[in-house]
Amino acid sequence: MVAMMTLHWSPRSPFVRRVMIVAHEAGVADRLNCVRTVVGGTKPHLDLMRENPLGKLPTLVLEDGTVLYDSSVIAEYFDGLHDGPKLFPAGGSGRLAALRRDALGSGMLDVLLQWLAERLRPAERVSQPHMDLWQLKIRACVEALEREADDISAAPFGIGHISIGVALAYLDFRFAAENWREGRPRLARWHQEFNRRPSVQANLPVDDS
Repeated sequence: MVAMMTLHWSPRSPFVRRVMIVAHEAGVADRLNCVRTVVGGTKPHLDLMRENPLGKLPTLVLEDGTVLYDSSVIAEYFDGLHDGPKLFPAGGSGRLAALRRDALGSGMLDVLLQWLAERLRPAERVSQPHMDLWQLKIRACVEALEREADDISAAPFGIGHISIGVALAYLDFRFAAENWREGRPRLARWHQEFNRRPSVQANLPVDDS
């Protein structure tokens, strides 16, 4: 019997989606016991904090009780469990490019989550300067990705593609009015191809709140 790992999980978390796509690409998704875990707001999840003091998703508990976080650490762990082409290149310029793109996609998600949280505050408490700053940063990121879209398409599929693809999908999920595809045809074409991957289709975002 294959030992199971426990993943604290939410279907609407983009960081969870990153690791679930990696799990499918690495062929380890069937070894995960996904436990629906609710975090956020001001109420601490004390049980989760005993395993991950940050109280954040995703958190992975291995068969021997070892706990891993955050999503990039979990993703690289999954990538070490299979013998196929690696999502994290071993070294050289390919690894640096993949890690940089991973950082860009993850950073976009950090900004989007801040922006979303601010947007959900009572209207009289919303900081418009912060909203404007986060919108500007996201638009700058998408413009940079449009310029780089041909290189992204040509590179072997890896962690950078996953992080960027999930970030753009989260824009669709929570910020559809941004219409990020307008004026960015190369990035839009790449993302269309990304969305066709079975691992991506198996882990679509769902708002189950």
